[in-house]
Amino acid sequence: MALQAHLVELERKHKILENELHEALVHLSTDDLQIVELKRRKLMVKDEIERLKHTVGETLH
Repeated sequence: MALQAHLVELERKHKILENELHEALVHLSTDDLQIVELKRRKLMVKDEIERLKHTVGETLH
């Protein structure tokens, strides 16, 4: 179940990025480029999670 472990790790990273993004948005002094970068990284992790879920779903069928 290496895929499952990787999926759990990606979900953990996504949550961390979500928290970082929230903190950056709360602090008005945060650079807009930093916010854009956090959003980009969060989206990349989310896309990878979806790809993995699709892969795991296919292996179960």
